[in-house]
Amino acid sequence: VQLQASGGGQVQAGGSLKLSCVDSDRTFRGFAAGWFRQAPGKEREFVAGISWSGGSIDYADSVKGRFTISRDNAKNTVYLQMNSLKSEDSAVYFCTADDEIVKSRFRMATRWHYWGQGTLVTVSS
Repeated sequence: VQLQASGGGQVQAGGSLKLSCVDSDRTFRGFAAGWFRQAPGKEREFVAGISWSGGSIDYADSVKGRFTISRDNAKNTVYLQMNSLKSEDSAVYFCTADDEIVKSRFRMATRWHYWGQGTLVTVSS
């Protein structure tokens, strides 16, 4: 699994961005996927996670109702649609994948095995 995140950028508060994460190795089959973020001086925190089928989804409370995680398995791609962005959403966003993780463990960064390089999101107020 080789994860490549893209779609970050600078946006004003209240705006939207859509992040993409592609598995360039095309070995994504059966893997759950997720997004974490890390702001300067802070620990990496969970944002959202989705099972392979899409039937299990979890969101951090701070993004629930504003962010939507989805996937297109035919394209080996996971998305994070981010709406109503706030300055506190500014961070480097990382996509991640694992073939054994379950929903109850989505929020634990140590449970995810594969990580992408990150894409920077900056929200200006």
